[in-house]
Amino acid sequence: MGDIAIGAPTQRATARPDHSRLFEIASEQGGYFTAEQARECRYSWALLAHHVKSRRFLRVRRGLYRYREYPSSPREDVLAAWLAVGKESAVVSHDSALDLLDLSDVIPDAAHLTVPRSRRNLPTLPGVRIHTTVRPLRPSDVTHRDGMVVTSAARTILDAAEAGTAPDQVELAVVEAVERGLAAPDQLRRDAAGRGRRVATLVAGALRRLSA
Repeated sequence: MGDIAIGAPTQRATARPDHSRLFEIASEQGGYFTAEQARECRYSWALLAHHVKSRRFLRVRRGLYRYREYPSSPREDVLAAWLAVGKESAVVSHDSALDLLDLSDVIPDAAHLTVPRSRRNLPTLPGVRIHTTVRPLRPSDVTHRDGMVVTSAARTILDAAEAGTAPDQVELAVVEAVERGLAAPDQLRRDAAGRGRRVATLVAGALRRLSA
């Protein structure tokens, strides 16, 4: 009969779920976390299901959960959509970014997100509008609001104008962005020139009225 090692920890004994780390992650995301993040904190599918059944966690949609007791927050529908699509490649954009950055009076009809064109075949999600782009997002094209990655003021204005957001809302956004120092007039003119005549004319008109 072979010797038995006494006191040697087994893999099962050391693989306890990291409750503190998961809560820390969720706290940075409005109480939400993904199934992948839970797995990284050593939560098995069975344990996730147990916490959903006991109502400690709420299953928001496939692969996305929320701590039930975590306080709700404004625009958490956008946060949930951003996490569900994938925070590694998605950014909040267009009308949702106008709203988050408080650049206009637009009321988004959905959570607007932009992803690389290579992810254009994402499944449809209720209440989410996916935009795709072939224009790489530069560091200057993004900022952060409420724990989310959001397109910068200048990028938001140009994306919204190109997508057909109401001209008066785009003009208001230009004025707000320039007056608050979130975008430089020269940058807006230069970048708008690459978005076609309609966008360039709209931005130029807003800048002329701003300087009048």
